[in-house]
Amino acid sequence: MCVCAALPWLEKDCLVEENKPGSLAEHFLEFFSVQLATTEEQKAHAYRIRYRVYCEEFGYESPAEFPDQLEREEYDERSLHCLITHRSGMPAGCVRLVPTDGDAEAEPLPFEKYCADSIDTGFVKSLNVDRSRLCEISRLAVDGAFRRRSGEAKTRFGEVDSMDISRQEARTFSLIAVAGFLAAGALTELTGRTQVFAMMEPFLPRLMKRSGIFFERAGHDVDYHGNRALYFIRTEAGLLEMRGDLGDLYQEIKRLVSADYEICGIGSGT
Repeated sequence: MCVCAALPWLEKDCLVEENKPGSLAEHFLEFFSVQLATTEEQKAHAYRIRYRVYCEEFGYESPAEFPDQLEREEYDERSLHCLITHRSGMPAGCVRLVPTDGDAEAEPLPFEKYCADSIDTGFVKSLNVDRSRLCEISRLAVDGAFRRRSGEAKTRFGEVDSMDISRQEARTFSLIAVAGFLAAGALTELTGRTQVFAMMEPFLPRLMKRSGIFFERAGHDVDYHGNRALYFIRTEAGLLEMRGDLGDLYQEIKRLVSADYEICGIGSGT
């Protein structure tokens, strides 16, 4: 499945102002928590964000398919999910890691099942990936309540602007998707699934490249929940090239996700 949805202004506002004191990690984590979704309640928050984004807002999936307003599908049971929550308690974003579970024919990853015709099979074969270390990052979504500008339509939560939010805090909203991606990256390290595929809109690899994270294109454009293509990265390479404050934010997010991971005793074979 696609890795990102509903991130229309991320590319413009992805960084906190450089003249503000404190690190990127301090700025973001002052206002948001990042957790491994280990309880059914936390997972439901993630599925509900996905429902609002994929079904209600963009119409990628039919709302009628999810009468409980929780957008779930076959890969969720075996996936690891991360949830990003605002200090107010409002769920803000989510992402999942789908590990391999068998060979490509018997147990394909989402991109292998739904976007097989778009895969650059020659390039993927040249990667010589170890399938036991393979995963797909997908279902990265940011709730519209944290994307709308002042004066735009209200959400079911009401206007975020009605809360006591400083301009500095509001600027961290555009980091939610980046934080979701970093959380998924932490999971690839924790699980040993460090050979990573993702179906992405073209702007996201460009955005990540500006921070030193380079994805290799592994497929052709396909009209699947918008114009997307398959990309590949090895976690080790991404961490090596990650720049400045983004690396600090990654380490803090990894620390938080690791604590949840260890408490739950999840094994690397997930």
